[in-house]
Amino acid sequence: MQRNDLSRSLVAFEQDSTLVAVVELSLNKWLVKGLVPGVSKQPLRKLDADAEALLALINRWRKEGIKGGGTIKRMVVAFEAGRDGFWLARWLQERGIEAYVIHPNSIPVSREHRRPKSDRLDTELLMRAVLGWLRGERKHCQMVAIPTLAEEDARRPTREHETLGKERTRIVCRMKAILARHGVCGFNPKRKYAAERLEKVCCPEGGSLPPNTLAELRREMAFLRLVADQIKEIEKTREQRLRRAPQQGTHPMVLLLARIMGIGIETADMLVHEVLSRNLRDDRAVGRYAGMTGSPDESGSKRREKGLARAGNARVRRGMIQLAWRWLRFQKDSALAMWFEKRTVSARGDIRKTMIVALARKLLIALWRLVTTGEVPAGAKLRAAA
Repeated sequence: MQRNDLSRSLVAFEQDSTLVAVVELSLNKWLVKGLVPGVSKQPLRKLDADAEALLALINRWRKEGIKGGGTIKRMVVAFEAGRDGFWLARWLQERGIEAYVIHPNSIPVSREHRRPKSDRLDTELLMRAVLGWLRGERKHCQMVAIPTLAEEDARRPTREHETLGKERTRIVCRMKAILARHGVCGFNPKRKYAAERLEKVCCPEGGSLPPNTLAELRREMAFLRLVADQIKEIEKTREQRLRRAPQQGTHPMVLLLARIMGIGIETADMLVHEVLSRNLRDDRAVGRYAGMTGSPDESGSKRREKGLARAGNARVRRGMIQLAWRWLRFQKDSALAMWFEKRTVSARGDIRKTMIVALARKLLIALWRLVTTGEVPAGAKLRAAA
């Protein structure tokens, strides 16, 4: 049985008995547009950014529709995915209202060079897209899967680890730039005794570093130690959680992926919580979610490939490309590695960079099949079970 990819509604839409509301969210104000049975006009109201006020408005529209002779059996609210996340959708669902989150890229817009843009026009586009989706029109617009609070919280360690890793790189680059201005090269701030060696650094002109520069480097070094300690704390907490409850939640998937040579706990945890634990329809949907599918431009007899779509999860795409290079090192005898080598054995270097994306997509699909059906990638070497 194929899984639902949220590209169309599977529930019959009865417009005469369904109240539909779309919300254009912003930081301080929300603009709400409704389609209410029993009310001739489509009401439009601007509210403060308050969930209780939104619920009160929907209930008021429901009463007005019933008073006008309409019958309301179903209430639907939809809004675009954005900075507010999914808390509003979960909050509305707990109060008996169907809530959907629309993928912003699936909303068609005018191709005019200078098209008008306002919140009122945006609500009209949202209403048009939601009504087509409710009618069951395939690929009219795309809805985003609403995660539970536990699923959303499970992604935080991996994303925080990535953020701290980038911050560590920025600190190291700043320190090297400061030292380079004084002609000092070859100093590695990430070494164990870098703080002690910093006091002994000498300029090529003779003498030690200037006092203000040395004080700045000391503060940067303290910041670097703090970030490194936080990264170690995240990694230690994750290992303890896996040991404490190895068979709960998504942990079995993480441990299964970590048995493959070349895949560590960090990569396995990222893949599981970002893509592999999602209810994706098929292998094509897996490739699209990672943004590693093509974007052809075809018109008449002209056809060209514009490269990767890059419309999916950037974390998964970056991680899979890095994993693909590691796969060639640790899984040389696997079918995927031999497929790559056969097609790039006599090719120039830029062809290998292009083909590594195809390998990353094939590898992601193979890992998805591993965690869903138990099919091990052909020729892959596994670590011994702990």
